[in-house]
Amino acid sequence: MASWVSGASGGWRSRLAVWRASRGPKAAGFTSSPEPRSIGMVARGRQLCAGNYLFAGQLVEAPEMGLWDITAPDEDFAAEAQGFVWLDDLAALGDGAARQRAQNWTHDWIKRFGQGKGPGWTADLTGRRVIRWIHHALFLLNGADKGRTESYYAALTIQTRYLASNWHRAAPGLARFEALTGLVYAGLSLMGMDALASPAIAALAAEATREIDASGGLQTRNPEELLEVFTLLNWAALAMTDAGRPVPEGHQAAMERIAPTLRALRHADGGLARFHGGGRGLEGRLDHALASAGVRATMPENHAMGFLRLSGGRTTLIVDAADPPGGPAGHSAHASTLAFEITSGRRPLIVNCGSGGPFGTEWRRAGRATPSHSTLAIEGVSSSRFGQKGGDILAERAHVLTLRQMDTDQGRGIHMAHDGWALTHGLTHARDLALSSDGRQVAGQDTLISLNPKGKARFEQVLTATRLAGVPFTIRFHLHPDADATLDMGGNAISVALKSGEIWVFRHDGRAKLSLEPSVYLERGRLRPRATKQIILSGLAAEIETRIGWTLAKAQDTPTAIRDLDRDDLPVPL
Repeated sequence: MASWVSGASGGWRSRLAVWRASRGPKAAGFTSSPEPRSIGMVARGRQLCAGNYLFAGQLVEAPEMGLWDITAPDEDFAAEAQGFVWLDDLAALGDGAARQRAQNWTHDWIKRFGQGKGPGWTADLTGRRVIRWIHHALFLLNGADKGRTESYYAALTIQTRYLASNWHRAAPGLARFEALTGLVYAGLSLMGMDALASPAIAALAAEATREIDASGGLQTRNPEELLEVFTLLNWAALAMTDAGRPVPEGHQAAMERIAPTLRALRHADGGLARFHGGGRGLEGRLDHALASAGVRATMPENHAMGFLRLSGGRTTLIVDAADPPGGPAGHSAHASTLAFEITSGRRPLIVNCGSGGPFGTEWRRAGRATPSHSTLAIEGVSSSRFGQKGGDILAERAHVLTLRQMDTDQGRGIHMAHDGWALTHGLTHARDLALSSDGRQVAGQDTLISLNPKGKARFEQVLTATRLAGVPFTIRFHLHPDADATLDMGGNAISVALKSGEIWVFRHDGRAKLSLEPSVYLERGRLRPRATKQIILSGLAAEIETRIGWTLAKAQDTPTAIRDLDRDDLPVPL
């Protein structure tokens, strides 16, 4: 169990910083009425009002207790609650009971933690909290007495000054964007805080210029994190415009780089591709962010943050076509190289399992491993490996050797290869994917091959160790929980029915064993992983080159023959 008042963030350093921030005059009000730009979920608001506290995958049922009266199950639960994103949900519900809880819990927080105690005094959590306090100021102050109103403004002033002195302590990336956006918001919105606004605006523009690369991506390669950063930059830009301030060129340019990348990472159903710890995003959040930013989001000509997108008809296919992030940016990286997701219309079809972080350490590590993604995996070894003793950083990363997009007779295709098993098994994984222009058929081919003398020698050693039986591998296609899959009689095909009424049929070339097995779908905000299924092609690589072909087509389509690659299509030996 985690105490609300424990943790390094609530230690003497935080209390000292808060004491310094408390000196000086307090803001007496806002320069204009704040607009509630963050959007919550009515269903979650109802759950909170019923005393069901669900944060970071943990549920505490305490209908007779307030939020700060319960014992936090762990540090992640405590941190999520201290960020006050739950205010979005209570405001979305918006009735008297929701407003009363929002006001009482906020006032209780001020009394318990307002002087620097508790785990909420980090720059990123403070920025996140300040944004929600300002967004929902009218909701929090409506009907409040003079004492509560004054304590609200005093606490908001202290947090603003705290951010002015401590935003740089937040880790680069999303955490620092949250801290700076909160400071910009408060500096522009609170009376008497305008002197803090200009330095914060300049720092935010510099951070955006530094962290958003030329292709509009983040080093973490997490699509949902990119959406969060884009949303924060958009909120800050709108606040500047409302205050009559110009948006700095670096800030605006970063938004213009991000928008096309997010558009490329958007599936046909409006959700984001789920890679490197990111989820689909709240329903409608991506489209709302793109629309409110007013940035024209043309589709990138090449890769978007290391991902490639094929689209045809009502079908989208998004594939991870770059090395996983390394260094500090790789703390949530997944071994997902060459994995893909497919959505048909409004229905996800092929997915990755997702981030297991909300369900504990073991699920987190399992979700990052190659078998949790829709790609080929050699048994027992991920394509990228983590450090020793449970380290978060990838110690050995797969490197993409070749990447080529091409036109096919029926649509568009991609040829890719990575060296994730070159050291361990002497093998390179090559993957070819093609989507027909009408979006009704996906054709794929996965190849394990030794490319050079060193690789062949290593493969021969591994093969000898198996007594020439071969290296076991599986090609996994994880299905969305709403998809209903059936192994057809004879075991040569699998039919997948979507709730839209569409039926897709998976077939293969007979070089591997086809099976339908259990899987999981890891989704933030749920108590436990959702059960689902996965299509598996399994076999043994006993030759220098092993190729497996497959197709996924809508019913009544006749899959075209799977064309073997010409020797020229293979990666050039290193």
